[in-house]
Amino acid sequence: MAESIQGLKRSARCAELSEKDIDKDVTVMGWVQKSRNKGGLVFTDMRDRSGILQVIFEEDICGSGVFEKAGTLHSEYCIAVTGRVRSRGKDVNKELATGAIEIEAKDLRILSESAPLPFPIETETKTREELRLKYRYLDLRRAPLQKNLMLRSKLAMSVRNFLSEEGFLEIETPTFIKSTPEGARDYLVPSRVHPGEFYALPQSPQLLKQLLMCSGFDRYFQLARCYRDEDLRADRQPEFTQIDMELSFVDVDDVLEVNERLIKRMFKEVIGVDVELPIRRMTWQTAMDKYGSDKPDLRFDLPIEDVSEAVKDCGFSVFRDTVANGGTVRGIRVPGQGHMPRKKIDALTEVAKYYGGKGLAYLCVNCAEDGGHKSSFAKFMGAEELDALIAAMGAEKGDLLVFAADKLSLVRNVLGNVRLALAKELNLIQKGDWKFVWVTEFPLLEWSEEENRFMAMHHPFTAPMDEDWQYIDSDPGRVRAKAYDIVLNGTELGGGSVRIHQADIQEKMLEVLGFTPERAQDQFGFLLEAFKYGVPPHAGLAYGMDRVAMWMAGADSIREVMAFPKLKDASDAMMGAPDVVDEQQLKDLSIRVDESALKAAEGDMDATASAE
Repeated sequence: MAESIQGLKRSARCAELSEKDIDKDVTVMGWVQKSRNKGGLVFTDMRDRSGILQVIFEEDICGSGVFEKAGTLHSEYCIAVTGRVRSRGKDVNKELATGAIEIEAKDLRILSESAPLPFPIETETKTREELRLKYRYLDLRRAPLQKNLMLRSKLAMSVRNFLSEEGFLEIETPTFIKSTPEGARDYLVPSRVHPGEFYALPQSPQLLKQLLMCSGFDRYFQLARCYRDEDLRADRQPEFTQIDMELSFVDVDDVLEVNERLIKRMFKEVIGVDVELPIRRMTWQTAMDKYGSDKPDLRFDLPIEDVSEAVKDCGFSVFRDTVANGGTVRGIRVPGQGHMPRKKIDALTEVAKYYGGKGLAYLCVNCAEDGGHKSSFAKFMGAEELDALIAAMGAEKGDLLVFAADKLSLVRNVLGNVRLALAKELNLIQKGDWKFVWVTEFPLLEWSEEENRFMAMHHPFTAPMDEDWQYIDSDPGRVRAKAYDIVLNGTELGGGSVRIHQADIQEKMLEVLGFTPERAQDQFGFLLEAFKYGVPPHAGLAYGMDRVAMWMAGADSIREVMAFPKLKDASDAMMGAPDVVDEQQLKDLSIRVDESALKAAEGDMDATASAE
C-alpha cells in the first residue's frame, strides 16, 4: 500500500553522497533497482537520476516492522529511506560512484508499488526500440538516457549563457503561422473561427526572425521548436529543436566568428572537448569535387581525383565515351591496398550500384605476381595510357585505385559513398576525433527535374554573392550564395546564410523561382511590405540541437537524446498519436474525412511497408 511523503524531506540524491558524508543521518528517495533478501539482511540497490546507492536493512537496527516491509520490495518500487551513511570497508564496489559507502536504514516508506515490468530497466538493453518507445517513461529511467537528457540540458544552458553574454536577446516566435509551401511539407492546423483556413506549424522561424531584425532587435536567439512533415531517418524527427539566431549589420565572417566561439564554448563546457579555432573553411565546389559530399567527413583522407583529361583519348571505351559525352571520370586512391581481396572490391562495387552507379573500375598498381597490374580494364589500355592514369592519381606501387565514369552529379554521389565505405572497411576513423569544417559558397539555385525549374538550394531569402548576381538571368546556375553549413564528422550540424535585405533583389529572386507577382504578394506580402521600411543587412544560422546533442552523447540516433521521440512512421507509440478524433470536433472545424481517399492512402502505405 502506498504511503505518504508527509514529514520527510530528501537530503540528497543517491549518488550525491560520498565518504565525506559518513556518519550523517540522511533521507534518500528513488526507485528499487534490485533487492536481495539474505535472511537477516536485505540489500537494496536504490536508484535516482544521479546514480545507484546500496541500502542495507538489518532487523536489529531498523526494527521488525521496517525489516518485514523491506522484504516485500521489488524492482521499480518508489521508496524513501532514512538512515545513516556508513563505510563499506573493504567491500568496495568500484563499478559505482557510491561504491565506498552504503545507507544503514532506520526507516522505510513505500511511496508506490510497481506492476511487473514490460522489460527490465538496465543500462544495456536488448529490448526492441518499438517496445521501449511505447513505455518511454520506463525507458527514460535507464541511466544512458538520463545521462543524455542531462547532457542536453547542459547544452541548452551553455548556449543560452554564451549568446546572452554576446548581446543576443532570447525572443519567442509564434508556432501558428502562415503556410509557405517551399521545401518540406508543412504540418497544418485547422482554424475553428476561420472555417476552411489553416495555420502551419513552423519549419523554422526564418521569416519571423528576419522581421525581428527589421524591428531593430539587432541580435536574436531562440531554442525553437520546429516541424517538418517529411520521411524520417536516424537524425530526423517530425518535431525538433533548433538553436536559432539572427544578427544585424553583419556579413559572412561576422557570423562564422561568433559561432566558432559558441562551438568552442559549448563543446568544452558540455563534454570537455577543445575545438581548435579557427575552423577550417571549404567551398561547396571543393567539398563536392574532393569528397563527393557537401558534408564531408574529414576524419580520414581518400580524396576524389578528376582524371577525365588523362583518359579522354584512351583505349577503354567506357572512360573515353563518358568524357566525349560531357561526363566525367574520377577515382579514389587507396594507399597500400592493392592486395585487397576481390571479394571486398566486389562489395565496393555493390555500394556504387546502390547509389546509382553502373559499377566500379579498379586498378591494383604493380600487384600481379609478374609485377604488372591487376585491373578490370587495363587490357583495353596501352602501357603509356596506364602510366598517365596512374600519374594523374599520384599512385604508387601497391595502391588500389577505384574509378567511376558517368555524369558529374552521379559520380560525386557514388564515389562519396564508396569513400565512406572504404573508411569503414579499413578502420580509418579514429574514435574521439572531432573534425569541424565550414562549407561555404553553395549554389544559390539548383535545377529540379521534377519541377522543371530552378529551386532555392537553401531558401528564397538567401543572398547571392555580390559578384555573381549579374548572371541571375543569363546563367542562374552559376550564381553562388552567401550560405554556409557547419559540418562535423560528415554530419551537417547547422546552416545559415546572409539574407536578402533589398526589396528589388528579393522580388527578383522570387521571380526566378517561378513566383508571379500575385503569388509572391499572397505568400510573402508581409515580408515584402516590411522591406519598404529600412531593413538592415542581416544574417543568421540555426543548429539542429538534437544532432549536436547526439554527437556529444555518442548516440546513434537523435531519438536517444530526445525525451519523447516518434517512431520511423512519425507515430507516437506511447500516446497512440496520431489518432481519430471525435466527430463533433471535426464538425467544429468544418472538416470531413474522405473515407474513400483514406482507404486508398492506407493501401499505398501498406504497399510501401511491404516493399521495405
